[in-house]
Amino acid sequence: MYEDCIWIDFETMDHFMVDVFKGVGVPEDEAKICADVLITSDKRGIDSHGIARLKTIYYDRIRIGIQQPFTHYEIIKEGPTTAVIDGHDGMGHVIGYKSMGKAIEKARAYGMGMVAVRNSTHYGIAGYYALMAVNAGMVGISGTNARPSVAPTFGVENMLGTNALTFGMPSDEEFPFVLDCATSLTQRGKIEVYDREGKTLPAGWVIDHTGKTRTDTHQILDDLVKGTAALTPLGGIGEETAGYKGYGYSTVVEILSAALQGGSFLKMLSGWDKSRQVPHRLGHFFIAIDISAFTELESFKKTTGDILRALRASKKMPEESRIYTAGEKEHMAWLERKDKGVPVNRVLQKEMIIMRDELNLSGYDFPF
Repeated sequence: MYEDCIWIDFETMDHFMVDVFKGVGVPEDEAKICADVLITSDKRGIDSHGIARLKTIYYDRIRIGIQQPFTHYEIIKEGPTTAVIDGHDGMGHVIGYKSMGKAIEKARAYGMGMVAVRNSTHYGIAGYYALMAVNAGMVGISGTNARPSVAPTFGVENMLGTNALTFGMPSDEEFPFVLDCATSLTQRGKIEVYDREGKTLPAGWVIDHTGKTRTDTHQILDDLVKGTAALTPLGGIGEETAGYKGYGYSTVVEILSAALQGGSFLKMLSGWDKSRQVPHRLGHFFIAIDISAFTELESFKKTTGDILRALRASKKMPEESRIYTAGEKEHMAWLERKDKGVPVNRVLQKEMIIMRDELNLSGYDFPF
């Protein structure tokens, strides 16, 4: 899997991403937040949302003017346990960081806090914000809508986004329970990973306008933008394997990412106005629940750990070596990578060189 990769240590990669963000106009303190979200993804083995997204999602969008490097974080409405935020097309990572921080602050005072956001941009892995709450001794929940790429059950038109719905819960183990995933069978970032590795997709992940499955990775990425291909929801095509469940949960995320805050939704998030590129204007929501308002934190953590351990100790399929619980593989990735760093394949190597040279960044003599 990593045969064509060069490994870059986390400190060097983090500094590089900070300098790239600063180079396109992001203030230094906010650049550090953005880079931390991305490097956290790489540390946890989520290769689709770390350095892999730096150029194509953030660098390029800022340079063509559809995302603002400086974040104007405006509080539109606020109550003791709630807030509505307008991000004004700024950096989604900064908006997410401040919004979950506000939800945590409210939860600390009143037991629960929720913040709804409109006019934001791609905020990286949703799990980052759930982990913020976990690290504060709380349950964290976050969701976001996204540009349309997923067809509803029995449909073929890309209407919904991949619409991540993420939960984080403290445990007494080395790692918390973190369920961080899209409400579709896959998401665009993972298809980009397959494309960079020259692999075809498994059948059932993507359909065309006739409802037939597609596996031609490179063309799919173009057709998702054109609207001539669509991802399938969790559960897959039709109702036989319960695709309606993923469709339903995706719709929940769409509503909570748009209706509470008066934000954009569905096709409004495409990033296009006729033939002109425009900001995506995404919506997010952040929920923090103070565990101490319900029970002792240590008691919660032990019960959570007991549940996870019991699940992993249950009877396995004959051909499988073990059972995992959510957040465990990400912890294992960190243990593997903490001394090795980030794997950078040939496509990403070229992108890093382009950004370095266009911004005239010194001190980055990468081994490729």
